[in-house]
Amino acid sequence: MTKRPYEKIIAWQEAYKLCILIYKITADFPNHETFGLRSQIRRASYSVVLNIVEGNRKKSKKEKIQFFERSAASLEESHCAAKLSLDLCYITDEQYTEIDSGVNRTSYLLIKLINSYKESFTTS
Repeated sequence: MTKRPYEKIIAWQEAYKLCILIYKITADFPNHETFGLRSQIRRASYSVVLNIVEGNRKKSKKEKIQFFERSAASLEESHCAAKLSLDLCYITDEQYTEIDSGVNRTSYLLIKLINSYKESFTTS
């Protein structure tokens, strides 16, 4: 099966893994959080993935950067929601550490991706 262009982006690969992890971990959230924190952290995590996909498809570097930065903002939202989930005892320390590690990896890669476009944007 041929990979789509966005699937070759390492930041997307890590964001996708993180999104799947968050979906699995949040499956056990209390029922009263179905439309609250569980929904919010899931939406934030797939927003990371989808903004990378959409940004990759844009033609201009400026638009690409905007979408990749939106992705980074959603990543921070995901992290904050995970911290809140930990403090509310919806997830374990180990689950939080796993999410935190995924956020850190994805953030690093997104920053590198954004900076690569910013550098080429200013030199062209």
